[in-house]
Amino acid sequence: MDAHALRRQGWSISAIARHLGRDRKTIRAYLNGEQEPGRRRQSPDAFVPFLDYCRQRLADDPHLWASTLFDELKALGYEGGYSTFTRALRRYQVRPHCEPCHAASGRNVAVIAHPPGEEIQFDWLELPDAPASWDVGSHAHLLVGALAHSGRWRAVLAESEDFAHLVASLDQVMRKLGGTARRWRFDRMSTVCYPSSGQVTPAFAAVAKYYGAGVDICPPRRGNRKGVVEKANHSAAQRWWRTVPDALTMLQAQSGIDKLAIRMDERRRVVDGIKVTVGELAAYEPLLDLPVRPFPAELEVERTVSPQSLVAFEGNFYSVPPGLPGAQVSVELRLGDDHLSIATAGRAVIARHRRAPKGAGQTVRDSGHVIALEREVLAAFSDRAPCKTKVRKPLSDAALAEAERLRGNPTAAGNPAERVVIDLNHYAAVADRLRSVPSPKEESTE
Repeated sequence: MDAHALRRQGWSISAIARHLGRDRKTIRAYLNGEQEPGRRRQSPDAFVPFLDYCRQRLADDPHLWASTLFDELKALGYEGGYSTFTRALRRYQVRPHCEPCHAASGRNVAVIAHPPGEEIQFDWLELPDAPASWDVGSHAHLLVGALAHSGRWRAVLAESEDFAHLVASLDQVMRKLGGTARRWRFDRMSTVCYPSSGQVTPAFAAVAKYYGAGVDICPPRRGNRKGVVEKANHSAAQRWWRTVPDALTMLQAQSGIDKLAIRMDERRRVVDGIKVTVGELAAYEPLLDLPVRPFPAELEVERTVSPQSLVAFEGNFYSVPPGLPGAQVSVELRLGDDHLSIATAGRAVIARHRRAPKGAGQTVRDSGHVIALEREVLAAFSDRAPCKTKVRKPLSDAALAEAERLRGNPTAAGNPAERVVIDLNHYAAVADRLRSVPSPKEESTE
């Protein structure tokens, strides 16, 4: 209104713009009727081209995390930010409602303070429907360790949750974190403590002593006491495991969870009014140094011998003597050793090899196994011409005798001459027919 009034008084567009504190293009647009007061020009919504994809993904999986879907859209070319993306999800009501999963409200929440470098929280995450190629059964297992102060977490895939795999995974997680905290927190898993009393087992107490850490066990039904690692479990399950394809190997899946954990170090935190990232907080945590070698636990896994007399372990192949294709053997390894042994089901050691780097794809063969395998192959090889298929081979006497035995005529089966049957009634019937036929002379007389 002011612009139109001043224009009627003869003011120039530049003078009106200076007087009203506006841009000249804005004043010109209002005076020419290109823009209406109170209505701002809307830029095209960058989310609209991806709306159908988001609706389809959330229709297929209503519980898919928005952050996971955002990662997929970024790969497809979406250029908006995460907050703009989540606002668009709410504005277009893309996510279908799930009544059973409606979050409860009104619960009391306590915040537990964790000094830097004081505590690492560990927990097993069971991953259902593991790819069949992993050969780990219906569930894969992921040990997650999270620094309670900064929230940095790392995870390691394992074939089992037994004591040896727990120790091996524990050591790898701490090396990925860069050290160990002074206290370890677990729930009441049987490999760490006695579930009924919460007392740490002697075997695991030796492990904690080896690394110079103490062990804290969560009280019964107090899973929220280790809420940092529980949140990491949730992130790993939703942002990584939910989208793992069947064709992925276990080593490739480990690389995927490592990338996710590193990417989540970029999460923002506000500490004493200062904005920092999780990675920056974790870099200043005073962690203890780890021993050069892991705790010497005895690791044992079962494997099947291939037709090439090879056994797969940690992304490498190790030879065994020939003659065992399809047999079940066990790979035995003391953590930290440079050698491993392969034993039969009867506990007889049949091979011992130097351990190759994990995931190197190497084939480690013993020269004796190679020579023995070549001899076995050459001994089974034949240079005779293949048998002819287009030939005539009638039943032999032995086969005919067996057939007669099956028909219930063992006497005829023993002597070929006895298989000839003479039936006098047959000859009598033929003679009667011959007598009944008139001779040529009788026919001519008639």
